[in-house]
Amino acid sequence: MRQPVRIAPSILSADFARLGDEVRAVTAAGADYIHIDVMDGHFVPNLTIGPAVVNALRPHSKCVFDVHLMISPADPMIPAFAEAGADIITVHPEAGPHLHRTLQLVRSLGKKPGISLNPATPIEAIAHVVEDVDLVLVMTVNPGFGGQSFIMSQIEKIRRLRTLIDATAARTGRAIDLEVDGGINADTAPLAIAAGADVLVAGTATFAGGPERYAANIRQLRGAP
Repeated sequence: MRQPVRIAPSILSADFARLGDEVRAVTAAGADYIHIDVMDGHFVPNLTIGPAVVNALRPHSKCVFDVHLMISPADPMIPAFAEAGADIITVHPEAGPHLHRTLQLVRSLGKKPGISLNPATPIEAIAHVVEDVDLVLVMTVNPGFGGQSFIMSQIEKIRRLRTLIDATAARTGRAIDLEVDGGINADTAPLAIAAGADVLVAGTATFAGGPERYAANIRQLRGAP
């Protein structure tokens, strides 16, 4: 059940001094999701934002807030991000001992659960819970920092996940996003889409050139002329 390509600008590459303006600008420029990277300086080697920032940004956009939790443990913080306005909450299998329970928690709060796979995390880690998610995120860089180069070995993982997701959708009748994050630009976006991705997270490539370029950047990533 392949869906249209959607673009999720990562605010990790936005101007943090004017974050509300940046979110409004990419929303007006045609973003589908707003991708919010949450890092704890423990699960990944960087520290970013918490629920208060998500809550502050929520009035600035009607886009889906796609919140990627790169934190461990994740469960204690999930209710706060749900209350702050997240629409999708994505966790890593390594971030807690009971992945299925974590996904149930997200769903119980009225949000869409997602799972993220690091470059070295095998697809088998989610094989028994894929029916319980609304999004699978393939990291095509090691998580923690923006501006990294796309890891080409992940193309085959995207292809295999496309097959798994399509088979799951055929059984359940429910669409599951296949999202790709890391090193997405005008050169790598077509590769990810051809492999089966239908949501592209892009930070540097979206925010390059300032607000007057955002719409053109998003169109280019989407594959539109």
